[in-house]
Order: sequence, then C-alpha cells, then structure tokens
Amino acid sequence: MIQYKNILVVIDPTQDEQAALSRAIFLSQQKQQAPIKALLTIYDFSYEMTSMLSSSERETMRSAVIADRKEWLDKLVAQYQHNGIEIETKVLWNNRLYEAIINEAKEFGHDLIVKSTHSHPKLQSVIFTPTDWHLLRKTPCPLLLVKNNSWPSHGRILAAVHLGAEDELHLKLNDMITCYSRDLANLVDGQLHAINAYPPAPANIAIELPDFDPELYNQSVKEQHEELVKEYVKKYDLNESFVHLEEGLPDDAIIDKAYNLDAAVVVLGTCGRSGLSGALIGNTAEHVIDQLNCDLLALRPESLDSNQ
Repeated sequence: MIQYKNILVVIDPTQDEQAALSRAIFLSQQKQQAPIKALLTIYDFSYEMTSMLSSSERETMRSAVIADRKEWLDKLVAQYQHNGIEIETKVLWNNRLYEAIINEAKEFGHDLIVKSTHSHPKLQSVIFTPTDWHLLRKTPCPLLLVKNNSWPSHGRILAAVHLGAEDELHLKLNDMITCYSRDLANLVDGQLHAINAYPPAPANIAIELPDFDPELYNQSVKEQHEELVKEYVKKYDLNESFVHLEEGLPDDAIIDKAYNLDAAVVVLGTCGRSGLSGALIGNTAEHVIDQLNCDLLALRPESLDSNQ
C-alpha cells in the first residue's frame, strides 16, 4: 500500500496557480497527512559574471536574492496551508533545475516528486532536452507530472502495461505499474483501468512477402494478447471489463484511451535513456507527455527499488 511520507513539490515561479502544490496537498490529505516540501530553484547568470566583486561579495548577493525569493515562497505557500498539513519551503541556487530536484529527492529521501508540466515545442524538445525529460530518465522516486486540472471524485487511474514483454525489466515494470496503480486507486478512492496495446502487421511486409496474410497475422496476435489479458486479470484480481486491449502503437493507444476514459492520471514505466538515442528517440513516456490531457505518473524500476 502506498504510504507517502515525504513529498517534494517543484514550484513554478512563472505561474500564479501552483497545480503541483495543489495536487500534493490533495494526495497528502488522503488518509495520512504526509509532509510536503515546496522547492524553488533560482539562478541568475549575471551574479556569477560580476568580476569586480570578490567571491564572498558574490555569495552575499546570491544569499540576498535567495532570502527575497524565500519570503515570496513563504507567502505563496501560506495561501495553500490548511488542515494541518506540514509544508516546508526551500530555495536553492542552481542553473540546472532537474539536477537540483534529483539531488534534493535523493538527499532527503522523498518518496514522490510532483511537478507541473507544459507543452514543449517539438524542435526544442529534440535539441534542448526539457527538465521533464531529464526527470523521466533519472528520477530517484515516482514522478507525478501535473496538468492544470483537478482529479474528479472516483477518478479513473489508467495503468499502461506491456503484456507481450518477455524480458525481465519490462515484466518487473508491469508488476510495479499495476501494483502502484492499484494502491493509488485505493488511496484516492479511484477506479483502476489498464491498457495493453499490440502493433498491427507492418504495412510494407505484404509487399516484401507476397504470401504473407496480414489479416491472419493480426488475428493471431490479437488472440495471443487476449490470452495474456486473461492471465493478467487473474494474476492481479482485476475487473476484466476495465482492462483494455487495443491494436496500435502504445503512444497513440494510451493517449486515445486516457481521453475516452477522461482519466485523472496515466501510470506508466520509463526505463530511461541517455546520449544521442535518448535525445532523438526518447520513450513512450516522453512521447505522450505533451499530448495527454491528464496527469502522468512515471515509475522507474530503480526509483521504486530505492524506496522499498
């Protein structure tokens, strides 16, 4: 069962409404009153380039800016402070937001990171990897990326699983995603759904192999996945009518199903990549993040292992 004990919220200084803080408070109010830390990261390059000042003088200037932003943050948080929930405030000087978030979560053992997210221009997402992408790949604990909407009562939690997987990593992810989603649904009195997508036969294979029958192939794959769904439902004691089998690419299937269900949050796994392949290809979480109209909760095998 999920027991949040130490939630880290990333404050967005460009927004009047702090959707991430509101969501963290909502989760904290569910049966446990988990303490929250509101983290604001700031940086001004001009303070580092003031060569006429000594290092101690530059540090004094930075400290003055941090103190000013801490006062602003305290006033902001005071507007959300109610029902006895403990909210700590902290301001850090760091030019890499994702690095500050990750280090803070590791050092203080946070068991959930909550951050608001916005759409990123596609070209920018390829050349300059956004903070969200870095967090998806390296988060040391479950990461909740929040859109600017509220969770409805008895909202739907959509777990995205890959039942056709045979490798140990994806099998482990399936288990983590399902168990975490079920616990989350229980925590917020939500309705658990799951989705598994299987790809159709490649369009060009019929041209390359004249004897290949794509309809027969697709039917065979569908039947295999139907059996996998039955095993999955039995293993986790799920409502079979809430486990959805869809033909198509996972990215498109998850987005469509989340929209059709009016899901509150989609839960999926991210293995994380770095280097050129990670920047240009990404993974399912990175592909769907900008197109989902609901929150996304990303799990990495390492992040859950470190919190068990």
